[in-house]
Amino acid sequence: MAKAAKKETPLMHQYNAIKVKYPGALLLFRVGDFYETFGSDAVKAAEILGIVLTKRGSGSASETELAGFPHHSLETYLPKLVRAGQRVAICDQLEDPKTTKTIVKRGVTELVTPGVSYNDNIVQQKSNNYLASLYFEKNQLGISLLDISTGEFLVAQGGAAYIDKLLQGFKPSEVIFSRKNKKEFLECFGDRFYTYQLEDWVYSGDYAKETLLKHFEVQSLKGFGIERMGLAIVAAGVALHYLNETEHRHLQHISNISRIEEDGYMWLDRFTIRNLELIGSSNENAKTLSDVLDHTSSPMGARLLKRWMVMPLKEIKPIQERLDVVEYLLNDPSLSSALIKEIKQVGDMERLISKIGLLKAQPREVVQLKRALYAVQQLKEWTSQSEVAALQVISEQLNPCLFIRDKIEKEVQSDPPVLLAKGNVIADGVDAELDRLRKIAFGGKDFLLEIQKREAEATGIPSLKISFNNVFGYYLEVTNAHKDKVPADWVRKQTLVNAERYITSELKEYEEQILGAEEKIQQIENRLFAELLSILSEYIKPIQLNAQLIAKLDVLLNFADIAKKNYYVKPMMSDSKVIDIKGGRHPVIEKTLPIGESYITNDVYLDSDSQQIIIITGPNMAGKSALLRQTGLIVLMAQMGCYVPAKDAHIGLVDKIFTRVGASDNLSSGESTFMVEMNETASILNNLSDRSLVLLDEIGRGTSTYDGISIAWAIAEFIHNHPTARAKTLFATHYHELNELSNSFNRIKNFNVSVKEVGNKVIFLRKLVPGGSEHSFGIHVAKMAGMPVKLIARAGEILKRLEQERTGGEHIKDSMKKIQKQAYQLQMFSIDDPVLVKIRDVLNNLDVNTLTPVEALMKLDEIQRLLKT
Repeated sequence: MAKAAKKETPLMHQYNAIKVKYPGALLLFRVGDFYETFGSDAVKAAEILGIVLTKRGSGSASETELAGFPHHSLETYLPKLVRAGQRVAICDQLEDPKTTKTIVKRGVTELVTPGVSYNDNIVQQKSNNYLASLYFEKNQLGISLLDISTGEFLVAQGGAAYIDKLLQGFKPSEVIFSRKNKKEFLECFGDRFYTYQLEDWVYSGDYAKETLLKHFEVQSLKGFGIERMGLAIVAAGVALHYLNETEHRHLQHISNISRIEEDGYMWLDRFTIRNLELIGSSNENAKTLSDVLDHTSSPMGARLLKRWMVMPLKEIKPIQERLDVVEYLLNDPSLSSALIKEIKQVGDMERLISKIGLLKAQPREVVQLKRALYAVQQLKEWTSQSEVAALQVISEQLNPCLFIRDKIEKEVQSDPPVLLAKGNVIADGVDAELDRLRKIAFGGKDFLLEIQKREAEATGIPSLKISFNNVFGYYLEVTNAHKDKVPADWVRKQTLVNAERYITSELKEYEEQILGAEEKIQQIENRLFAELLSILSEYIKPIQLNAQLIAKLDVLLNFADIAKKNYYVKPMMSDSKVIDIKGGRHPVIEKTLPIGESYITNDVYLDSDSQQIIIITGPNMAGKSALLRQTGLIVLMAQMGCYVPAKDAHIGLVDKIFTRVGASDNLSSGESTFMVEMNETASILNNLSDRSLVLLDEIGRGTSTYDGISIAWAIAEFIHNHPTARAKTLFATHYHELNELSNSFNRIKNFNVSVKEVGNKVIFLRKLVPGGSEHSFGIHVAKMAGMPVKLIARAGEILKRLEQERTGGEHIKDSMKKIQKQAYQLQMFSIDDPVLVKIRDVLNNLDVNTLTPVEALMKLDEIQRLLKT
């Protein structure tokens, strides 16, 4: 080891010293025009990026792996590393190599992690990129959700179930928590998140609070309404500490912190968000509600729409405000199209101003801000003409920031390059020295011609010319015929056969200017652009408010647009406890139907007094699950402030939607389908309220038939007889025995999804009708799925025998034993062959003692014919 240490070069010594400060991070080390990686980092980088892995000092004690890429390709390669789950430390040269005779000073300028990134190629345009910070204390948790790319900073605190719901809804890219809480985190939230653990000392309440007070430059947190949220304050303070640790120190765009008001939003647990497929789906290529509802015109609007989807409102007034704006925009298509046109010009103002706050914005992004502010002016004028109060409020709050808009117009070229380093960013007339240097650097020929013309006239040498060489730079060349006219202050530098070459103090001065002009131009442009960004960053708050208002307007315009395209209607909202949907449709399924096929609509009526629970029976594939989901989605859409897919909808406010739909084994943690099902159902039953909507699909199917029926029956009874909460419930089941419940409980009603039998075929009518269903038609579904014909025929015979035995009062188990015994006795035949089954039945029915020879021959002939068919 000592020998290896001696052979360490100054560069590798510097690399190792920096690398040890960032454990767990992949270090991109700037060497000249390349970012290099060494050792295990090089192996990872080569594999993820598909670049060449080489070795340095091959065979020696200091042998090390090496992989690198050109520095200008960072925007291409960095996103790939971060998406692969790497924490990437970017180490840059902190001084010009020309100015030092020793090794260049280097340092990490940024640590990029999945949750701490604003790079356009890493963050998704239509989704937030949240960093979630958790603080555990006994049975309560604090959480903060911070998006560095937009400046949004949200906090909340509560039990594990509430925090789990927030994590499911906000889908953070990274979750940080204390190292000592790893076990609790995995128990509560599983392993589905990218996580990073911090040292315990940062989770001190005083340190976290001081961090927040210092960042926001305030004396207390009362102004943000979070001063009593001790756990959330710790989580938020740690999030800011983490940003500082990852070398993000220009954070003035994080200008506000807000609490998530639990009481203001409908409760959607993580099962419901998953089961209703609001934003994502476990099924590959499945369409989600977000896919259907999102026709927004800006990335800001798309992000806000997702938030509205997982946080529907539960107060009449704000819901009605949204619906009224949608109605107004729907009835004024010319205004809507004018507003949409302007919003498209705005672009992603929210992330743009964040980049300015981070001092990372490039020239074209600044020009985009100018364009966006022109659009803000137009939006302000259009909305001011509205008759709806909510739009007038938007108009009053929009701020076109005329000072900075005009400053950008005046100081930045109208079509600048993408990068500041490319030059020609600052407009002419902004800085006199810049204009002079540009004239020298880019108007050199004209300047030289002026000198040449002036000197030729002054000396009377018509053949005078100015040229340049690398030995002594710019010079004047005079032919021998005119050398007697050369002024005394010219200095001779070179004698040729036919001419002499001279330099002058003016040419020497110009040469110094022209050679240094481009570098000076770059320095001046960098300084002026940095000054501009600094001034723009003073307008972060009004521009962020503009972004929020435009995002809201965008979503409401989007609601009007999809209402018109998809034939949605305005829901009637009330404080009643009635859900009355007529002609309801599933918003996603209707979009995936084959061309020409129309969606079969259904009516659903639920209330607390007469029809609290509907038991829905009917065959598999008939549409029971779709009906449950569509009811949940219609209620959710209505409380988002969106029109709904129905002919008419009266929605009494719902405060919680619970779903138990579909099987979801958690075998990795040793839980069966049935255990998962019971856990989810228990969570529902323990959190019921008087305004809950409960959607239960096939409860109890994960266990034996009798256990399943018993559990499903008991659940229905429990919901009906709950002492404080008459939760409205749709209960889809294949247990027809549950139809008996309606005889004993007055608020339970039976419905079935109807089918039509034509011969041996079943046609699914997908229509909900009163009354229970007697058959499951499972064998018909198996036939449609392509099961072997012999198997289908045998299943039909077994079913027929079972039904006969049951009507005769025989127990199912006894019937099955008789069928199995019969099959065992005749195992000389292939009993799965329906032909042989018929032959068996023919033989069973023969009385050999009374059979005549002729009758025996006729039976043999009959059996032979059966074999030939």
